[in-house]
Amino acid sequence: MAAAESIQPRVITEPTKHDTDDPAIWINRAHPAASLVLGTDKDADGALYVFGLDGKIHRDKVIRGLVRPNNVDVAYDVMLGGRKVDLAVVTERYAHRLRVYRLPDMAPVDGGGLPVFEGELARDGMGVALYTRASDGALFALVSRSDYQAPRQGYLHQYRLVDDGTGTIRAIFTRSFGTWSGQKEIEAIAVDNELGYVYYSDENHGIRKYHADPAADDADEELAVFGRDGFTEDREGISIYKFPNGTGYVLVSDQQSNTFRVFPREGLAGRPHDHPLRKIVPLATLESDGSDVTSAALSPVFPGGLFVAMSHGRVFHFYAWADLAGADLKSAGRP
Repeated sequence: MAAAESIQPRVITEPTKHDTDDPAIWINRAHPAASLVLGTDKDADGALYVFGLDGKIHRDKVIRGLVRPNNVDVAYDVMLGGRKVDLAVVTERYAHRLRVYRLPDMAPVDGGGLPVFEGELARDGMGVALYTRASDGALFALVSRSDYQAPRQGYLHQYRLVDDGTGTIRAIFTRSFGTWSGQKEIEAIAVDNELGYVYYSDENHGIRKYHADPAADDADEELAVFGRDGFTEDREGISIYKFPNGTGYVLVSDQQSNTFRVFPREGLAGRPHDHPLRKIVPLATLESDGSDVTSAALSPVFPGGLFVAMSHGRVFHFYAWADLAGADLKSAGRP
């Protein structure tokens, strides 16, 4: 497809200092137009950036001094210090830990960091996705890594994040799980809280699907592998566009082709783990590693929701979901 046919973003952020990698959308439920986009700047002198919906950097909120931060995710209504707060969790790759910040003020609440992959040869944390269990509100971080010494089974680790009684988050190891092909690495992870699934990109193999709840009867059973064919090279960022009825779309970056591949969130009738390709969306992003999406109406600039993707040039692109959906996909507010 010609580059001229690529969908253009509504907003391009101000550039970061080094190298953008992964975004996460925080929805301000009281004032949606004041929602924020968090994004990692991947370097040994790295940072977690905070942008408004206009793409401008909120310089008073940027977290600097992170040692190669890779991925970031957001959780809502977490009990901490006796009240509900929203949290952002970022992997600090070279420090082998997670960092946790309260939203929207970005105050640290992790006591200096949460170690990951302790006792393992492969400790470079990369991807992170947060899962809030519907039955009890328990919060978990699912973490991937970058290291060829990682095991073929148990590549991902899952941690329960809890208040230590002083208003500080600590992490409790819960399980290791997940198959790895042994090719390239696993970075991108996305969790579907409502349906209870986790998806991750085995970059040169396919998209793997498991239960997100470590207490599920078949928690260690791989439910699906899809997206095996048609990718130019790497399967990268994953994001999930959701409707309240459990339908929607799983979007995966075909990094080297500058496109995103769209699969049905709900699978097929009677086959919820069958996720055939629905659409290929060409975007102006260059070699996108990470993405996030919401169907929430945040502003008139993003009818039907907001899709955010990293692009080369030290920036993130903000797209209107309606532009990606076109006439082929459903959009919030439109059947």
